[in-house]
Amino acid sequence: MGGGGGGIPIPIPAGVGGGGALIILLIVLALQFFGGGASTGGLGGLTGQSGAEPGASVDLSNNGDMVQFMGAILDDTNDLWEDTFQRSGETYTRTTLVLFTGGTQSSCGAASSQTGPFYCPADGKVYLDTDFFKELSDRFGAPGDFAQAYVIAHEVGHHVQTLTGIEGQVRQAMEQDPSRQNELSVKMELQADCLAGVWAQSVYQAGDLEAGDLEEGLGAAAAVGDDRIQASAGVGVNPETWTHGSAEQRSQWFNTGFRSGDPAGCDTFGG
Repeated sequence: MGGGGGGIPIPIPAGVGGGGALIILLIVLALQFFGGGASTGGLGGLTGQSGAEPGASVDLSNNGDMVQFMGAILDDTNDLWEDTFQRSGETYTRTTLVLFTGGTQSSCGAASSQTGPFYCPADGKVYLDTDFFKELSDRFGAPGDFAQAYVIAHEVGHHVQTLTGIEGQVRQAMEQDPSRQNELSVKMELQADCLAGVWAQSVYQAGDLEAGDLEEGLGAAAAVGDDRIQASAGVGVNPETWTHGSAEQRSQWFNTGFRSGDPAGCDTFGG
């Protein structure tokens, strides 16, 4: 598989700390990236299993093709990041995808169809309601298999952030300064969008990107922008309440990752 850049110099949250604390943070993460052992964020009990697994209430019998497709995308994203980590002398723990209908339990709490797809750092798994992709197409106007692939690659991007210690550092910064929670959440989400774009570049390099695929991914990223969601809900568009970024920001960072194919270009914390 091509793409992915060299090593895993994913831009860390510059400006999260201050003064000497930030310098120490830079040193610690540099050690993690280049031979000091990447933090697994306390994921402990991961099995390393790949592919999709059912949640407590899911019946996969009527979704065979979709489940097979999602498992293939998950395996492909895991393969890319495993290779990227290995080239830096680090170990990548593969994430799994838990499918459910209606609701299920994660180590981060209860999940429901209203939750939307999410990544749980506490157990290192991606959770997705099997009806979400229909909503993505019908409600958000983002149909297509690569729109679905973008969603999975975005959530795996959060897994990469957890393994590299970025998620933990941002969560700590949020606890220290709650007034920055939304701002830092947006930066985290946009970086995950960018990492999804890095994966999309690897698909292109492998010759597997079909006509219209990139447009589907960009459309999905824009469709789930906070401004689009607020507007469709009939409420005022208020950037101060955003937690994921605008449609323009999300598609821009996905495209940034795609054009560079390098996680080092995903510096959403730089400004």
